[in-house]
Amino acid sequence: MSAARLKFLNRILRFFSGILEIFRAYTRHEKIIAAIGAGFLMSLAVFCLVRHPAVAQPAPADPRVYLSDVCDEMSKQWPSNRTINIVCHGHSVPAGYFKTPEVRTFDAYPALMHQALCRRFPYAVINVIVTGIGSENSEGGARRFERDVLSLRPDVVTIDYALNDRRIGLRRSENAWRRMIEMALAWHVKVLLLTPTPDLSAHLDDPLDPLNEQAGQIRRLAGEYGVGLVDSLASFQEAARTNGPLADYMAQGNHPNRRGHELVEAELLKWFPEPQ
Repeated sequence: MSAARLKFLNRILRFFSGILEIFRAYTRHEKIIAAIGAGFLMSLAVFCLVRHPAVAQPAPADPRVYLSDVCDEMSKQWPSNRTINIVCHGHSVPAGYFKTPEVRTFDAYPALMHQALCRRFPYAVINVIVTGIGSENSEGGARRFERDVLSLRPDVVTIDYALNDRRIGLRRSENAWRRMIEMALAWHVKVLLLTPTPDLSAHLDDPLDPLNEQAGQIRRLAGEYGVGLVDSLASFQEAARTNGPLADYMAQGNHPNRRGHELVEAELLKWFPEPQ
């Protein structure tokens, strides 16, 4: 069960304890109070079992094998090779915005990943195509997904919208992410879902912070659909714990600098193992 769910249930228990105290103050019928308490606890147990059954949760794809067919294609030499298309879909971060309005395309993670893949697979013809639009959320990305992304006949699509999806909330963003994932899978395209890069105004130690909630939803969707998970947010949090403050990885409050983009690049490269 998620930390947010546990916190929510704890609040319910505290609230119900207060209600029982009020009952005790106005009645001496302990059996009635006990019956009410037992009924509530039984209902709570059923709720937890239905929403969180004690079965293994689905896991995201395995980075060692998920893109093995793509990596095999990138390992082929001419004349057996073909062009590989990777599309990076999302908002201002993959689009390369640093300190707005400055755009630094070649310091952003799509370009960094492109260069690294070309070094790793020297026989491959690789296109990394960015379809990101600044300030866009996943609903806008879903509306143009077929026209702007699938029309490019990609082998792999990365999706990065959570930073801006805080404005539309979990329900609407979940619907939009599902639409994009399902369209890509219907076209037999491999999908990598990115959790958000940080926002310095977020409270990342609070599981109920909207950025953490969006990240949790993306992790769950990756497991549900069995697609790739690129946990950018976890990578930034680990870097901040071990290598200095989070601000050192940011060009402005909501855009990473090159050091930050290199963290995302490193997470992406895990899905393209070195050829044996």
